Amino acid sequence: MARRKKIYEGKAKTLYEGPEPGTIVQYFKDDATAFNAEKHDVIEGKGVLNNILSEFFMLGLGQIGVPTHFLKRLNMREQLVRSCEIVPLEVIVRNYAAGSISKRLGIDEGTQLPRPIVEYCYKDDALGDPLVTEEHIAAFGWASQQDMDDILSLALRVNDFLSGMFLAVGIRLVDFKIEIGRIYDGDFQRLVVADEISPDSCRLWDINSGEKLDKDVFRRDLGSLTDAYSEVARRLGVMPNNPPAPGKPTLVN
Repeated sequence: MARRKKIYEGKAKTLYEGPEPGTIVQYFKDDATAFNAEKHDVIEGKGVLNNILSEFFMLGLGQIGVPTHFLKRLNMREQLVRSCEIVPLEVIVRNYAAGSISKRLGIDEGTQLPRPIVEYCYKDDALGDPLVTEEHIAAFGWASQQDMDDILSLALRVNDFLSGMFLAVGIRLVDFKIEIGRIYDGDFQRLVVADEISPDSCRLWDINSGEKLDKDVFRRDLGSLTDAYSEVARRLGVMPNNPPAPGKPTLVN
């Protein structure tokens, strides 16, 4: 497919104009970043894995009636998505304590939370994506109260879906983050799950060993990120049982 005009380049993806109005081509890069891009590397094959895994999750969400921006995968690194207006929030769902919540509240990593906790961060790299409350969101007009009700509902439905899917293959969904987009049909607006869902945006631990199968492998120098992501894909059935050498994943159609 011929490339069109580049409209945005982020840390992990590049967006191009789609072939038709209202569409965008989302290209998954091999770049890995952590600590607000203070740590950076290029890991061959990471973009391919995130592309096929995000496709897998988005299709699954669509099958249970959760709206997403996903249309179809185009090739090993690109997918076609609906153009949408991104709500300037990262929506974080936590099932177990890990990362920043452990540091903020002094909770041991791995502690199961009394119930899923939903947090919001304002999307601004220069500010370090600060944690915000619903009061901030309402005061600055980032989302209406109806939007927030719908976003909370979407986040918890995604959590139920992903938690069950990962549990079935021996993986604990510790936490994850999603982005939400607005799609307009005339005067009608609807909210959809946008961006991506992948090991880049989830914390995934092996239920028995506690082995990390997510970007913490890169953050904490725990081994091969490609091996970790390939293991997630293998367990979910989107890679063969005998995966190729690290860096050269094979797509299963």
